[in-house]
Amino acid sequence: MPTPTDAPGRTPEVSILVPVFDTPEPFLRAMVASVRAQTFADWELVLVDDGSSAPHVGPVLAELAAADERIVVDRLAANAGIVAASARALDLASGRWVALVDHDDELAPEALARCMEVISADPLVDMVYTDENRRGPGGDIPMRKPDWSPERLRAQMYTGHLTALRRSLVSEVGGFRPGFDGSQDYDLVLRAGERARRVAHIPEVLYHWRLVPGSVGQVGRPEVFAAARQAVADHLARTGAPGTVEQVDPTGVYRIRRPVLGHPLVSLVIPTRGSSGTVGGRERVYVVELLRGLVARCSWARWEAVVVADTATPPATVDALRAVAGDRLTLVPFDEPFHFARKINRGALAAAGDYLVALNDDMDLVTPDWLETMLGLAQQPDVGMVGPLLTFEDGTIQHGGLMFRRRTPDNIGHGMGGDERGPMFGFGVEREVSGCTGACALLPTGVFHEVGGMSERFAVNYNDVDLSFKVRASGRRILWTPFAHLRHFESKSRTGGVGASEVAAILGRWGRRYEGEDPYWPAAPAGPD
Repeated sequence: MPTPTDAPGRTPEVSILVPVFDTPEPFLRAMVASVRAQTFADWELVLVDDGSSAPHVGPVLAELAAADERIVVDRLAANAGIVAASARALDLASGRWVALVDHDDELAPEALARCMEVISADPLVDMVYTDENRRGPGGDIPMRKPDWSPERLRAQMYTGHLTALRRSLVSEVGGFRPGFDGSQDYDLVLRAGERARRVAHIPEVLYHWRLVPGSVGQVGRPEVFAAARQAVADHLARTGAPGTVEQVDPTGVYRIRRPVLGHPLVSLVIPTRGSSGTVGGRERVYVVELLRGLVARCSWARWEAVVVADTATPPATVDALRAVAGDRLTLVPFDEPFHFARKINRGALAAAGDYLVALNDDMDLVTPDWLETMLGLAQQPDVGMVGPLLTFEDGTIQHGGLMFRRRTPDNIGHGMGGDERGPMFGFGVEREVSGCTGACALLPTGVFHEVGGMSERFAVNYNDVDLSFKVRASGRRILWTPFAHLRHFESKSRTGGVGASEVAAILGRWGRRYEGEDPYWPAAPAGPD
C-alpha cells in the first residue's frame, strides 16, 4: 500500500473525482482499493455522495476517509444528480490535474503512473485518456481506442475512462454544466478538446468499466442521449460549424448532417478503357452504367465527369458516354500503358471543379446524397480528403478507410459483412483515418495540386497511399464516412497484384510513418489487464 505523501496544505498532482450514489458496497470498496493501490501516490480521491438512500454508503465513506488522509468525502443534502455531485467534487479538488472515475469501476495499479509519465514528457499535453476494459455479465471486453480523433468524438463519446484533464483547462471551459446529467463527461471533453493544446492517448487497458443493470452501456436512457445530442450541437455552435445532430444508434452514436456551403462544382475524374462485364446476371459497360446512375440518382446537381479514356476505348462506348452525360462530359484521351496515377493527374488538369473525386469506373451509387455528405465533411478548413464506404457486389465491405499497420497498408474492414458494426461501432461513425482508397476519394482541388497530385512513381498500386500521406503531412485531416455508400465491382475492370518495386518505393518514402499500429484503427488489446 502506498504511503500517503500529502502534507496539510500541499497540492496533490491529481485529484480523482468520483460522484457516488447508492453504490453497492463491494463495488465501492473495490473502486477505492484500486485507487489506494496506485503505484503513483501523489493523489487525492474526492468522493461526493449525491444524497444516497442506501444506508451503507455514509458509514462506508466515513470509514474509507478515516483510513487514508488523501480521501476527501462530502455529501449533498439531497439527490441533485451527477452533474451537481461532479461539480461539488471539482470545487473540493485541489490537484493540478483532475481524473474522472465512476463509483463502481476500478483502475489498473499503474493507471495514474502511466498518465503522469505522459504528462511529464510533454508539457503541452492538456488531456490524456487510456484504453479500457468493459466488465459485464458476459465477461471482459477490452476496448482499444484511436488516437485523438475529433471527428469521431462528435459521433460518440469514445475517450471514456480513464480521462485526466489539466485543472486550469477544466476551469477555463467552465467545469461541469447543468443539464447534461449522464453525458456530463462527454460535454466536458468536447469543450476541453476545443481548447486543449495537445491530447494524448495511452494505448493500454488501464481502466475497468463495470457494466451493471441500468448503466448507459447496458440500456437506452433517452434523457442521457438527448443531453449528448445537445452537447454535440453546442460544440458545433461554439466552433462555428453548421449542422444538425441526430442519433443513429440506440447505444449513443450520432451523425452530424452538414449542409454544403455555396454551390461548388465537383469534378469526377474517371479513368477507363471501356471495360464491360456481368453484374447481377446482366452485361454492362462499367463507365457507361456509372454515368447513367449518376445522371439518374445523384442528388448533387453540380458535377462534371472528366473521363480519361484509353484510345482503345470502343467508339460505341464513347458515343454512349456522350449520349448519357451530355455537356457534363469532358473526354481526355490517354494513349499509354495503364497508369492510374497519370490518368488521375491528366484528368485533374482538365477539371474545372472546386473539388476533385478520383473515381473508378466500376462503381454504382447506393446513397444518392453521397456527394453532399462528402462535401459537408471536406468543407471543414482542416480536412484534405474524404472517403466513402465501399462494398462489393455481394454486400461485404471493401473499404472502411485505409490503415497502415506494421509496414503494410490495407483496407479497413475488407471482406467483413456489410451490416457489421465493427470495434466500437467503427463502421457506423464518421471518423479520422490514415488514408482513403483512390477508387473513390474526394479532395479540394487546391489541396490536390498543392501536394503534387498523385505520384507517378506508383503506376498501379499505392498511389492512393502516397497521396494520403502527403495530405496528412500537409497538416490536414482525412475523414471516412459510412453515410456516403457506393458499390464497387472491383477487379472487373482490371486485374493485377502488387509488385515488389511498388512495395519498396512506398516503404522507402513513408515506411517510418507506419512501422507500428495504425493511430486510428488499433489492433488487439495491449497493456496490463
